[in-house]
Amino acid sequence: MRPSTNAPSTVRPPLLHAVAAGSGVAAVVALVLVAVAWEPLMAVDRAVAEGLHADAVRSPLTVRLARVLTDWVWDPWTLRLLLFAVVAALWRRGERGVARWLLLVCGAAALVQQVLKALVGRERPRWPDPVDSAEFAAFPSGHAMTAAVVWGLLWWVAARAAGAVTVRAVVVVGAVSTVGVGLTRVYLGVHWFSDVLGGWFLGGCLAAVAVGLYERRGPVLRRLDAP
Repeated sequence: MRPSTNAPSTVRPPLLHAVAAGSGVAAVVALVLVAVAWEPLMAVDRAVAEGLHADAVRSPLTVRLARVLTDWVWDPWTLRLLLFAVVAALWRRGERGVARWLLLVCGAAALVQQVLKALVGRERPRWPDPVDSAEFAAFPSGHAMTAAVVWGLLWWVAARAAGAVTVRAVVVVGAVSTVGVGLTRVYLGVHWFSDVLGGWFLGGCLAAVAVGLYERRGPVLRRLDAP
């Protein structure tokens, strides 16, 4: 990454608009359908959850691997720590506006997630023979949403100043992490699949909107560039 606070971006506005609009609409649809407990979606959620849980109770080694990945490798705090490390590197290189913006967006994402969980109040799956446990409401999946936000932001940072190889690596690792953590949450029986979809959509929308706002920042956001 370059030390300049005005590193040129290769992120195209039409791409940001498409991602923000598409994921935003999908997130709203998912939120409404979950809130009203639309039966066709509930039926799909139950079928997916029951099928994966049946496999999980027969596969203790797979469950252990899934728990390690979801609790230590792809969990929200591990990803936030990764983002904080990037923030520290940007700060040292003089890109303090970007560093501050990443922190603000990360905090906003956590707040949005918790508010939606409280408002929707969806119960998590319940099993007579659970293989894992989790607290608080189910929708949206915090793991899925955090992964989508963090990796979306890291892709933007890489696209601003890193080489093509680094950008591709971020895309691949980010895709594996984001998809993987969502699937482990459903496999371990602590989320419905629509919780994960909602988290992905919300996270993608928030990341795209955040990047777009910073790229077109006005006087208020320009204050973030101050030393």
